[in-house]
Amino acid sequence: MPQTHSKSRQTAEIAFANAQSQFVARNSAAEELDTLALARAEKTRRLREARLAKELKDRETATAALIAKRARTA
Repeated sequence: MPQTHSKSRQTAEIAFANAQSQFVARNSAAEELDTLALARAEKTRRLREARLAKELKDRETATAALIAKRARTA
């Protein structure tokens, strides 16, 4: 059986529902930003690892080339 509330109670219920909706929307937006930040950090980590691996490979290749060049001239 539905209850009838006073006008002030109905106004308060509506205000509370609106505040709750804003709170939920704000939390959803914050969670979305957190997710984006985590994805960005993960991508940065992967790119850094790939760059460091490439730099190491290039350094090793250059070192091997210099050693081979010395061996030929010696």
